[in-house]
Amino acid sequence: MSYAEAAAKGPKQSPEEAYAYPPLIPISSIRAPAPPQIEKTESDTTSLVDVDSPHISSVPADYESQRVKTTTQATRLEHEAEDKAREAAKRTSEAAHETKEKAKVGAKKAKAKAKEEGRKLDANRDNPVVIANGVILLVGSGVLGFAAYKKYSEGTLDWKVAGTTAAAVGAFAVADYFVSQWFFQNKYPPNE
Repeated sequence: MSYAEAAAKGPKQSPEEAYAYPPLIPISSIRAPAPPQIEKTESDTTSLVDVDSPHISSVPADYESQRVKTTTQATRLEHEAEDKAREAAKRTSEAAHETKEKAKVGAKKAKAKAKEEGRKLDANRDNPVVIANGVILLVGSGVLGFAAYKKYSEGTLDWKVAGTTAAAVGAFAVADYFVSQWFFQNKYPPNE
């Protein structure tokens, strides 16, 4: 129920009561004063001097809010942008050249290391440890591939099986490394 409905249901106010309690704020001061009127006295253009031109000219009223105000300033900004672009291109070119040189050096090192390892493998091809590791690699790869295919065809190959297998292969590789090192140091030293 609203306040107006509740007031309408109650007893009516007598004229004496109405005049006994005058309003606190005079009715004339309840309204807001009329807004002052602004008189526009300037035209659409104002006379600003363009110091870069050979003569005085009028410019638009929004001239001060423009980013580039003169042709000289526009030319200077263009030159600065071109200089920045040239500097960026130069830095990029230098970085590319430096990266290319590093890649050449890295490739030469990798090629030399591969040749050295190939030479060592060739010198040790009759070493029983190297032969055993090669056989283990071939047989292990074949067994893993066959087992993975079998699990896949049965529909039981999932991430749990793959993770367990990867952990087992990793553990075997670590054990094989240490066993091979022991054999290289104690029984079958590598040919250098």
